[in-house]
Amino acid sequence: MPCPPASPATPASDGRSVAEDRRRGRGAALNASGRFEPLARESFDDGWDSLEDLPPLKTEIQEEKARTIITRNESPDLSFDRSINPYRGCEHGCIYCFARPSHAFMGLSPGLDFETRLFAKPNAAALLERELSKPGYTPRVIAIGTNTDPYQPMERGYKLMRDILEVLENCGHPVAIVTKSALVTRDIDILSRMAERNLVKVALSVTTLDKKLCRAMEPRASAPHKRLGAIRALSEAGIPTSVMMAPIIPALTDSEIEALLEVAAEHGAAEAAFILLRLPLEVSELFRDWLLRQRPDRYRHVMSLIRSMRGGKDYDAKWGERMRGRGPYADQIAKRFALAAKRFGLNLRRKKLTTEHFVQPQKGGVQLSLF
Repeated sequence: MPCPPASPATPASDGRSVAEDRRRGRGAALNASGRFEPLARESFDDGWDSLEDLPPLKTEIQEEKARTIITRNESPDLSFDRSINPYRGCEHGCIYCFARPSHAFMGLSPGLDFETRLFAKPNAAALLERELSKPGYTPRVIAIGTNTDPYQPMERGYKLMRDILEVLENCGHPVAIVTKSALVTRDIDILSRMAERNLVKVALSVTTLDKKLCRAMEPRASAPHKRLGAIRALSEAGIPTSVMMAPIIPALTDSEIEALLEVAAEHGAAEAAFILLRLPLEVSELFRDWLLRQRPDRYRHVMSLIRSMRGGKDYDAKWGERMRGRGPYADQIAKRFALAAKRFGLNLRRKKLTTEHFVQPQKGGVQLSLF
């Protein structure tokens, strides 16, 4: 199918763009209203130059009283059917994050709001214990980090992940973690004990080895060398560790496939996987705006390749294709990745976690027998 031309329209200048000095250290430049909002908000200069007086955007954290913590899914192309997200929004600010559109359900923008107006669930561990103790609960691997990063900066203060891991360790429940943060090494003590019982695996997401590109694309995530260091530390502690190249961006990061897998293997990664760039809903405009600002010379080529792998569109959510795309270029990426993984000794054995140690908690809000 022929792809429409990827015309490099100029970055948004209609009042949704936030001045650079106010958004320094953030990924997005736009803050359009959420798609469910009846009114759209725009900034404009009323002639008094008042926009210049606005303060820099600060991270705001609101505590959320969650009612449930385990999210279920029936997606046929996911390897897990349940997950936990102790936070909403993510301060890492990765411009390509496919979770950005979820902020619209909170009445907020998937743009800068997603990385500056965050929500924490302080009762996450208590809810988890209660849900695991429900009669009839059947244990399967819980995935954490599939939507927003559980080790983003505010985890240093809230320590929700550590509380969650303590619950999972105590009841022998398996967990798979994905993160872009070296903060995961803080919990090596718990993770190593769980690893001894085959209850945990950790994946570090490393998108690029280019520090400058990483800073522009993932402004508040750990630097590439810090993530590689985390892979080494976890691996040396006996924790099954893998590398996720997520996402691979054609004509921007796909040239790094072989080099990235080689260095990850050298640091102790045992497995490797990738996800092709996904641009659902508002992410498309945010990414295209970023690309025009950061890599204007690559805009046409990158977007043309993306559309060639998405049926001529910026994104196609079809099951089985949304993670990998389709067409010759997508096939080439998959083959290169598989060959490189084999060359560097990755994916020789896939670690499968066990549920044999699971013991239901005897508390957690479920009413017990009186006798």
